Amino acid sequence: MAVLSRLRILSWAPHRSSLICACKQIVYAMNAGSLGTSGHVKLSCRHIMRSFCAVEMDNDIRGCSRGSLIVLEGLDRSGKTSQCGNLLAYLQGKGFSVEAWQFPDRSTSVGKMISAYLANESQLDDRTIHLLFSANRWEKRALMENKLKSGTTLIVDRYSYSGVAFSAAKGLNIEWCKAPEVGLIAPDVVVYLDVPPEKAAERGGYGLEKYEQLDFQGKVAEHYHNLLDSSWEIVDGSQSIESVERQLKDLAMHSILTCQRGKPLTNLWSH
Repeated sequence: MAVLSRLRILSWAPHRSSLICACKQIVYAMNAGSLGTSGHVKLSCRHIMRSFCAVEMDNDIRGCSRGSLIVLEGLDRSGKTSQCGNLLAYLQGKGFSVEAWQFPDRSTSVGKMISAYLANESQLDDRTIHLLFSANRWEKRALMENKLKSGTTLIVDRYSYSGVAFSAAKGLNIEWCKAPEVGLIAPDVVVYLDVPPEKAAERGGYGLEKYEQLDFQGKVAEHYHNLLDSSWEIVDGSQSIESVERQLKDLAMHSILTCQRGKPLTNLWSH
């Protein structure tokens, strides 16, 4: 087969295997002497194979690319909501697809029940409210997964750790508290804004909701520390807003780039 005929294969080969096979046939024919000593053609074919494989590898990585699940945790009035807003603006300015979420999501029917409870407008058993908080997160799980897989990074103000820490602070068994959360998406990074309960109590608006009591917040802090794992980063929330913001930017960028390189999604507390 002439060189031209062999090369025509490359123009229509739609798959990696077809293209590489065509190149190999050309190189084999040259080595066998049937195509003479056209070294430059042989070199070109090898270059095509290397380039194609590099592109395919890059495409494979891009195919696994996804958004990052960034969770901010901390005591009430630790600065989470403000920092979520600042981080959202920063990442949007960098051109990332990013959204800010908050739990509880008070826009849903379950969320409205939780909101009434937190505002002291209704009374619920501790186990009941814990399961409602968990159900509120499960309401958003499918959407969360779709967003992440489509490349959107999510900055989440409170997640499962809040539910477990707050309920355990009421005296509920911590393993029982974790059980309804198993199977939710595991965060890529959890940033815990570490603020002493006494300092948080000095901030504006403290005491407006059910759980904003100094003694109770101290118990919550203890249980937060019992939940620490390798995905957590502790940031001193007593620093200036600007200092905390700088650290969050660095942590977020590292997490996003890691997820863009193909880090798989995993489930929370599933092993």
